[in-house]
Amino acid sequence: MDPAQLYPPITPPDERVLIAARQYQDQLTKPQGCLGRLEDIGCFIAACQGEVPPRKITDPSVVVFAGDHGIAGAAQGVSPFPQSVSLAVADNIVNGTAGIAIMSRAAGARVRVADISLDHEAEGPYRIRRSCGSIDREDAMTDDEVARAIEIGQKLCDEEVDKGADLLIAGEIGIGNTTPSAALVGCLLNKEPVAVVGRGSGINDEGWKTKTAAVRDAMFRSRNHRDNIVELLRMVTGPDITAMAAFLAQAAVRRTPVILDGVITAAAALAANRLAPGARHWWIAGHRSAEPAQGFALKELDLVPLIDFHMRLGEGTGAVAALPLVTMAVDIMVDMPTFAESGVAQSTQ
Repeated sequence: MDPAQLYPPITPPDERVLIAARQYQDQLTKPQGCLGRLEDIGCFIAACQGEVPPRKITDPSVVVFAGDHGIAGAAQGVSPFPQSVSLAVADNIVNGTAGIAIMSRAAGARVRVADISLDHEAEGPYRIRRSCGSIDREDAMTDDEVARAIEIGQKLCDEEVDKGADLLIAGEIGIGNTTPSAALVGCLLNKEPVAVVGRGSGINDEGWKTKTAAVRDAMFRSRNHRDNIVELLRMVTGPDITAMAAFLAQAAVRRTPVILDGVITAAAALAANRLAPGARHWWIAGHRSAEPAQGFALKELDLVPLIDFHMRLGEGTGAVAALPLVTMAVDIMVDMPTFAESGVAQSTQ
């Protein structure tokens, strides 16, 4: 599968509108630059929408990509939780009691779960397989499965945008998913396993050693495929992460801004920017994860997180925690009058 045939060339947010938005910010009734990054965010959204002032964010959407990973079952200690936890969390998102459901409700976002590859027997429109291969010793997916994962990620994005979503967030649930994320970041950025492996959902020292060995083996297996992003995704990630990467790339095609979450989303974003070069210009980094691989990925993508709350739940919660800052930044540009409109004298300093 040729990545160049999957996505059209990505056009970045409108640079002329960005310049006009910065000029407009300087006319609002406040000292120039006094709101710091809030001003940058407002200008970014204006450039994404192509108008100044921007339209208010009214329909942010969270899609949670659900999938377990064979590495968690094959290498004891990679995760402290059984894969049955994923199903329980997915159910809690649907019934509104999971962390992402509660936070999305508070932030005014809608949320949905896409069961891509949870470890149970099920059927569904986005279902690819049960879990995936243990990446330390086998490929995560077949050729057909990786192609299907990309197709599903694109479809999920299109569905949300077609329903009216004006900002997207990709979340995740799944046991073992920080292991392939670390392997993907390590492969793409040529980092040592010990540098990219974190504690995930709370493993101890022995668990960290086991996880690092698994990432080392996965990176060794895929060492000759660093320049083939589809093959790399097939070998060392899983249907859920691949679908997420396709979703993020498609958001850029659909000219819709995205708030990235933690390490899984950051790893998927690295891949998405390889699938659709330039897609990164449509993204904001929501929060700083405790996982070291996220830092490497965000540095490569030239993105700086909005918040650092020491969060590591996943599900998209870090991005949703940053969402009110984005909506606030847009509201400032929409609701604050200019000096001319208010009759207030503008500073000449």
